[in-house]
Amino acid sequence: MKHVTPEDISKDQEFIARLTAIRQDIHAHPETAYEEVRTSAIVAAFLEGLGLEVHRGLGQTGVVATLKGTRPGQKSIALRADMDALHITEDTGVPYSSTVPGKMHACGHDGHTTMLLGAAEKLAATPDFAGTVHFVFQPAEEGGGGADAMIKDGLFDLFPTDAIYGVHNDPMQPLGQLTTRVGPYTSASDEWEVVFEGTGGHGASPESGTDPTVAAGQFMASLGNVVSRKVALTDWAVVSIGHVAGGERQSPNIIPAKVMVAGTARSYIPEVRDTLEREITRLAEGCAVAGGVAAHVSYERGYPPLLNTAGEVAVTGRAHTAAVGEALTMTEAPAIGASEDFAYYLEKIPGAYVSIGNGDGPGAAFIHTPKFNFNDDLIPIGVAFWMNVVAEELGAVD
Repeated sequence: MKHVTPEDISKDQEFIARLTAIRQDIHAHPETAYEEVRTSAIVAAFLEGLGLEVHRGLGQTGVVATLKGTRPGQKSIALRADMDALHITEDTGVPYSSTVPGKMHACGHDGHTTMLLGAAEKLAATPDFAGTVHFVFQPAEEGGGGADAMIKDGLFDLFPTDAIYGVHNDPMQPLGQLTTRVGPYTSASDEWEVVFEGTGGHGASPESGTDPTVAAGQFMASLGNVVSRKVALTDWAVVSIGHVAGGERQSPNIIPAKVMVAGTARSYIPEVRDTLEREITRLAEGCAVAGGVAAHVSYERGYPPLLNTAGEVAVTGRAHTAAVGEALTMTEAPAIGASEDFAYYLEKIPGAYVSIGNGDGPGAAFIHTPKFNFNDDLIPIGVAFWMNVVAEELGAVD
């Protein structure tokens, strides 16, 4: 099986035009977590048209298609694309803007889906490899944990897989720039909430009650010490406050009975994650005791840290270098603070998750903003990358 380049893919102008039309159609009809009914129907019909074995309904709206190579081989790999959109009102002005009020593809999942469909078509036309490829189209990456849902529905039981790969676009990088790394690449994303509860009272007589604002203030002032004093300098973590609520603005003379403080905690290492949960809880309870009030603490773990495995990162590096050259391939990139539910797959099997530049450069609209739009010039690069991953994993590369 030969490596391919984006130029090889772009020679088929009709193919690129069809994929672009699919991408823009999906963009115009965004569907959020677990509502990807139309999108998954388009995906399933496309894959069935290629003659692939297609399974619908994993993780509610997920789609998995299987392609077996013409050479004998037992290894199987999975290639994953996410399909869901976000609750954001689009402001791009493109002709194919969202037709659904309050929803848009502000993260490029329309492009991710399209690139994997294109790779499936090209690979199905010439399956000159040894083994099996599973094309995984996942719902609900944006906070809905679609990867976990597909796993719990039996993804790896129904489709035994030796390694899995994922791609995300990055509008802050030049077109085609790959970034990834071995080990922690995206962070765990947790949410915490503390409700400090006292009796409240009149501001003129604070001694007559218990004041939760004092405990809440001490907690907020001391929260930075959780990282600076409990996490090693060689590790990384951040704890941020995102919401504070207490009392009524119309009654500033009244001490509230409750004050709520909530925020996020991010980390890369499971042990550090445990430390953050333990120390935020301990600090809140300590401040409450000192203030003579109660602290009700909840710590909700979101997506785990995404831990790429070394062999699979090497595969992505070779595949991308063959597509666009070594200068645009960075496999020792810094970790990023965002979170990604692809991490759930990597808790089960080896794999690698990479970012590929969307080509808009500095000053471009970032993901999760009303002006973001996937760059269709990335489509042939993505298709070539996926095909080269298959060549590296399952093909005797020519």
